[in-house]
Amino acid sequence: MERVQFSMEYIFRASPSILYSFFTTPACLVRWFCDEVDIQGTVFTFFWSGSDEVAEVIEDIEDERIRFRWLNAEDESEYLEFNISKSPVTGETILIITDFCDEDEIQDQKQLWDSQIQELKKETGG
Repeated sequence: MERVQFSMEYIFRASPSILYSFFTTPACLVRWFCDEVDIQGTVFTFFWSGSDEVAEVIEDIEDERIRFRWLNAEDESEYLEFNISKSPVTGETILIITDFCDEDEIQDQKQLWDSQIQELKKETGG
């Protein structure tokens, strides 16, 4: 099955710096993304229900963007990115998530992200 890139956009009331901390600190990541996380330098090991996935930070711009590359990914050009910006018109914080999945799993992945982001919004106050 062909792997495809997809992006999703979400609006937050939280500031970019608060949102950024939810992608980079263990105490915040476990509140919405994973059961547990271990960070060693630029390597993040995420744990979900007893299984783990290891990702390396390949780009990090504080309060703007963090991009991970999963170490077990078959295609090294794939990544997971959280891109944060501020709307100049409304002042709202905009989060764009870019991820990859099998072509026939796009809807499932989007639903999963929608669910995860609802948790993130609860934790950040919207």
